[in-house]
Amino acid sequence: MAKKLRLILGDQLNPDHSWYTCKDPDTLYVLMEVMQEQNYVKHHIQKILSFFAAMRNFAFVLKKQGHRVLYIELDDTDNLQSFDENLQRIIAQHGINVLEYQQPDEYRLDEQLKTLGGAIGIPVKVYDTEHFMTHRFEVRDYFIVKQQYLMESFYRYMRRKWNILIAGDKPLGDKWNFDHENRKKYDGKAKLHGACTFNHDVTPILQMVDKMQVKYFGEVDAEHLPWPLSQNEALTLIDYFCENLLPHFGTYEDAMLKNHATLFHSRLSFCLNVKLVSPLQVIHKVIGYWNKHPDGISIAQVEGFVRQIVGWREFMRGVYWAKMPGFAKLNYFENRATLPHWFWTAETKMNCLKHCIGQSLQSAHAHHIQRLMVIGNFCLLAGIDPDQVDEWYLGVYIDAIEWVQITNTRGMSQYADGGIIASKPYAASSAYINKMSDYCKGCHYDRDKRYGDGACPYNSLYWNFYHRNSDKLRGNHRVMMGYKTLDKMPPNELRLLNEQANLYLASLDEL
Repeated sequence: MAKKLRLILGDQLNPDHSWYTCKDPDTLYVLMEVMQEQNYVKHHIQKILSFFAAMRNFAFVLKKQGHRVLYIELDDTDNLQSFDENLQRIIAQHGINVLEYQQPDEYRLDEQLKTLGGAIGIPVKVYDTEHFMTHRFEVRDYFIVKQQYLMESFYRYMRRKWNILIAGDKPLGDKWNFDHENRKKYDGKAKLHGACTFNHDVTPILQMVDKMQVKYFGEVDAEHLPWPLSQNEALTLIDYFCENLLPHFGTYEDAMLKNHATLFHSRLSFCLNVKLVSPLQVIHKVIGYWNKHPDGISIAQVEGFVRQIVGWREFMRGVYWAKMPGFAKLNYFENRATLPHWFWTAETKMNCLKHCIGQSLQSAHAHHIQRLMVIGNFCLLAGIDPDQVDEWYLGVYIDAIEWVQITNTRGMSQYADGGIIASKPYAASSAYINKMSDYCKGCHYDRDKRYGDGACPYNSLYWNFYHRNSDKLRGNHRVMMGYKTLDKMPPNELRLLNEQANLYLASLDEL
């Protein structure tokens, strides 16, 4: 009989964790599919299938290595559909006298397991996931005596701490940040490659999900699920990125195209966030490849990628743990508008949103500028309730786990935190979207018109956003130029802009 139970959550599929270095017949590893995790938000079907398939593969690998594993499928007759109830049943059935688990990365699960630990009457031991480059409260501790959280300073701290792209005490290339070189529209000069995909038949899992009447949305070809489900596939994805995409990643990381969804992005976020690979593994492989091919890849490409993982990813996690649970309730602009129905269909006349939302519904993925500067930008300008924005982003994207989703959405994208994460709102008119994409060509709306029939909604909504939030934003030096422009605007021009914006705000479902 097993005496020790080790719980593995669906985003803790780290095959290199120290738990697995020794085989112990008295240790039972438990993974479970539970309705609890399907019901707290409605998920994209590819997200559900990928999590379940990756979990099942991980359990298979552990069994093959000689570990004792209990895997509970969603439709098992003795599945009580929550972590608490299943664990209490297993503890009683197997004579467990010690419960061990790794720190959950979501606040709600962390609280749930803490509560369970006090109720089951046996010792509980909590382990680190051995995945991140920071401890849970490192961001909080780093900024404890500073007035504002600033990702750039934390990023430099991380580079020094881990000796990444550092020569002595200076950054390689004599610059910490090559962001100004990495903001180019795709110009056709670099060859585009298709995304690296895999081919998994998950039809039986889909049939089980349907039998259990799980509510979901989105599209899937269940015979050809394209996402990596093992560490080997994750490493293959990294190799593909290095060989084909890294040489132009930084230059075009903000670019968007109608007919090429991924451009030079790695699509590594799912396997990173379920911990099939670690950030250090990814960084070492990317920098190692660059060191072997210095002539074909500039430092700007590498630094741009490193910044996303060493900077933003670790920073976002740190802010999450520093500010939860209150962060999830912040609504700085007091936005209350309802998410338009076409967020679930992509049936909108706005070309940029039709493509970005359509891509998200089709593939459960969009890159960061599509999420931030098209979809998130619209939600911000339209005053959508951040609770609804959070729920949509958390459900639609395959890589969305609350610690990384809510900080990017409620914080960076919606500025609902009032400036904890971003120093200014990420608001933009059609000029930015046209600059960075080909979405405006052929659109029902005219990107050059600010009001009147067929005027692009982003234009009037942009100025209306700053006008209606003047009391909250006018003192922010990062948007000072916008308010100088607004103040110089002829009164009739501002009136026409606000009238046009109010027409759109009153009919968001019809845009």
